[in-house]
Amino acid sequence: MPLSQQEVDREIAAAHDAYAKRRADGVPAVHHPDRAYRPYRSTVLRHPEQSPIPVPADRDPEAVELSSPAFGVSDVTEHDNDLTVQHRGEPLGERITVEGRLLDRAGRPVRGQLVEIWQANASGRYAHQRDRHPAPLDPHFTGVGRTLTDDEGRWRFTTVKPGAYPWRNHTNAWRPAHIHFSLFGAAFLQRLVTQMYFPGDPLFPYDPILQSVTDDDARQRLVATYDHALSEPELSLGYRWDIVLDGPAATWIEEGGNR
Repeated sequence: MPLSQQEVDREIAAAHDAYAKRRADGVPAVHHPDRAYRPYRSTVLRHPEQSPIPVPADRDPEAVELSSPAFGVSDVTEHDNDLTVQHRGEPLGERITVEGRLLDRAGRPVRGQLVEIWQANASGRYAHQRDRHPAPLDPHFTGVGRTLTDDEGRWRFTTVKPGAYPWRNHTNAWRPAHIHFSLFGAAFLQRLVTQMYFPGDPLFPYDPILQSVTDDDARQRLVATYDHALSEPELSLGYRWDIVLDGPAATWIEEGGNR
């Protein structure tokens, strides 16, 4: 049977208490959640239980990456970063502009990197056959986009604000509005995945995926900032969110496939 919200709340509190104790004992902060984070039930079934398998010395690990796809300006079209113009009609929902920079630990821009996003529509439903949430599909919104970072490491998307949706992790479980981000680096094997959230969402305390990031500062770095200067008159609201790849201010990166 699914856990109750009270049981999930107790497990989340216990995980945060354990994190606070580790910090008090001088254990360095980590940005990745526990792979067996109990409040997020499917991690118990999906997380690796065996040690990584080393690449044999007689094999060149770079050979696999050299055969991976490479992306350039010609592979990303003019409208790939605007999810509101990919179909004949306009999608329903609150139009938003999301912009940020991809940075390394020293704050330097990471140029020419493929950034992809995917998300639910304004009703909280993905355009995917496995999504059975009884919310309406939008024929004018697929929910996927991509772009390349420019010389300043900047990326930009125009889309609609996604809705919350149920996910059956526990009783009355709802995911806060979020957008998935994928960063490919120089090859598919370097792919990193994370999620961006919106400020002031009342579902934050009840979401085990977000709460699995037990470092409060790291968790707050997953929340975008409303930027009125980025908003476009009579068109869209603006949100700004930078992605930092490593170092003390790194953005949390998923180690498994979260929803």
